[in-house]
Amino acid sequence: MLRLLEGTGSAVQRLRVRVRGSVQGVGFRPFVYGLAQRYELGGFVTNDAEGVLIEVEGMALPRFLAALGDEAPPLARIDAIETASALTTGERVFRIARSRGGVIKTRVAADNATCDACLADLFDPASRFYRYPFVNCTHCGPRYTITGRLPYDRANTSMRAFAVCEACARDYADPDNRRFHAEPIACPRCGPRLSHSIDQIVERIRVGGIVALKGLGGFHLVCDARNEAAVATLRRRKQRDAKPFAVMVASPASAEAVAEASGAVRALLASRERPIALLRSRRVLAPSVAPGLAHLGVMLPYTPLHHLLFHEAAGAPADWDQRTATTDLVLVATSANPGGEPLVIDDRDAERRLGGIADLIVTHDRPIVVRADDSVTFMVDGAPAFLRRARGHVPCPIVLPREVPSLLAVGALLKNTVTVTRGREAFVSQHVGDLDNAEAVRFFEETIAHLLSILDVDPVGIAHDLHPDFASTRFAEAFGRPTVAVQHHHAHVAAIAAEHRIDGPILGLVLDGFGRGSDGGSWGGELLLADGAQFRRLGHLQPLALPGGDAAAREPWRMAAAALHALQRNDEIPSRYRGRPQAPRLAAMLARDLYPATTSAGRLFDAAAGLLGICDVQHYEGQAAMQLEALVASPAVLADGWSVKDGVLDLTPLLESLAMPGVDRVAGAELFHGTFAAALADWAERAARTTGISTVALGGGCFLNRVLTEALVAALRARGLAPLLARALPPNDGGISLGQVWVAASALVGGRSSQEAN
Repeated sequence: MLRLLEGTGSAVQRLRVRVRGSVQGVGFRPFVYGLAQRYELGGFVTNDAEGVLIEVEGMALPRFLAALGDEAPPLARIDAIETASALTTGERVFRIARSRGGVIKTRVAADNATCDACLADLFDPASRFYRYPFVNCTHCGPRYTITGRLPYDRANTSMRAFAVCEACARDYADPDNRRFHAEPIACPRCGPRLSHSIDQIVERIRVGGIVALKGLGGFHLVCDARNEAAVATLRRRKQRDAKPFAVMVASPASAEAVAEASGAVRALLASRERPIALLRSRRVLAPSVAPGLAHLGVMLPYTPLHHLLFHEAAGAPADWDQRTATTDLVLVATSANPGGEPLVIDDRDAERRLGGIADLIVTHDRPIVVRADDSVTFMVDGAPAFLRRARGHVPCPIVLPREVPSLLAVGALLKNTVTVTRGREAFVSQHVGDLDNAEAVRFFEETIAHLLSILDVDPVGIAHDLHPDFASTRFAEAFGRPTVAVQHHHAHVAAIAAEHRIDGPILGLVLDGFGRGSDGGSWGGELLLADGAQFRRLGHLQPLALPGGDAAAREPWRMAAAALHALQRNDEIPSRYRGRPQAPRLAAMLARDLYPATTSAGRLFDAAAGLLGICDVQHYEGQAAMQLEALVASPAVLADGWSVKDGVLDLTPLLESLAMPGVDRVAGAELFHGTFAAALADWAERAARTTGISTVALGGGCFLNRVLTEALVAALRARGLAPLLARALPPNDGGISLGQVWVAASALVGGRSSQEAN
């Protein structure tokens, strides 16, 4: 905490000041230098393994300390300022000293969008940075994705290969210049270069071509989002049948032309992190961009290269202002990861893996050290939440309720992230993805190695999922540290508890597609009471058969058939799904109860979509649920549409209503969402009365459904309960590793294993 000196500051004093937090690579040392000049102080400032160390001497130390906390650079995040008296030396000159090593306790900042001052340079013909695609300063540009190790100095980044020219050296050494000690500083004379010109790139896009474009954390595949032939070609070449593409537009004004953007959403789009934001589509782009969905992923330019593309497309006007600029160009900008493999970051790898997709591959000679996809956000209950957390936010830590041992958590199989703890900080990695191929597993291992290295952490334990066949579990068991197996849904609740700094019992409603239960079964619609390393299963959704195992998750018609079987209407299955050759045999096996059961809420969504004829086969995970949600304008509640007995939430009456012949799809989707939310609120209220706990964590991938989430949150509050949503991490498996580490910390400290309480 900041401690101001007593007195008026009339006597010469010397202080040693330690600043902890995200204070390297954000212009903090030049900021301190400027303050020292302002207050006529001597001493030094340096980066070291713990953050920033300052020794300062003079008569205005109270004012210096106040300004240190109040006026910090925009990208800085100060966790603590600690002061101690030191012996005066008579030093009158203030200097920036060479960085020091040691056991690392600081961190590097996340990558940030190009600032307004650099954009002014980019479009100023008098600037030496005019139309230079790599302009940056201490307040913007690449950070985490170019950093190999700490402390954050040029020699420890991928900029070490670029010797600065005289002009950049002057800027770097000038305390009055915003590029003073900007480690990625570069200009056309001394910095990275593109493989192709801006006009060549735009021309290829204009004629319907597909371009692989190297960016901050990897390659994008881009094309004209208004050109249906180009988008359809990209789908065919990338073998991505229906999953929606994100688009990039020139400015907030351009965003309004393609989607509905409120004031809060416009602020989110224009934030320095520049995430993709899900907005309600105006359906003016090529139909293949986001087929069958109501929302569109939209982002603004976040690198100088992106801005130059739109500037060129508009005819390179002299009066370009990116805040208000408009152009007819809208770019599909999708991650270049063919076949579900990790994002491409290497130039040679791009030629090999993207050569069959892109008509033009645009590279540059600044290596990408860390892969990082674009972050994806959406507005729910009046505030942003994550669908995917990566570029712009990683490696900013989540502060835990208390200090924990140094631990590693390896996440789940799908939407994998990993987490490393250091003191009270939990560092959750960028989105890794699904660990279902060798390249993805290598990326997973690479991410762990880099995070442990850059944080200088040697974990004393490792947390993993309860499922023994996950690649992450096998890695944990071979890591050579004590392990803690954490039940999947327990981890979902614990992640939200950790984020909201709750160190005690909490109710949890967990709705997702699949997680191995402590009884070995398939769970996914759970009501839990979680407390540290232990949890109790208070209830679950009424089980449905899972016809065909994993095939049921890909083909919603199978779950619809399971619902018909539960309604004792097995004989309808062959005729209702006559286009499915497997239907008669599936009906026969259902009649003989030969399939395992699941409590999965994700499969319940699939059953509803299948009964309503909205989606029989999914081309990507969650497609049926997303298309079901897209139909909802106003949720409705079916009276007596559910029952609760012995903790089991039974939605049979709702399914019966959806299975009636001729049900309107829109009316059915609205009835499903409204009734499910009301039923969940009733279920949670009963548990709250029984346990005396009124705080309810809402976790699992189904809470990416905004309609369900907002209806449930309102219903819970109306009953006097306090719902907690995931905000710092996604509610899906992207947040699992944080929950694992929080459970493991409690298990190791308390000497107990992670388990379901009896």
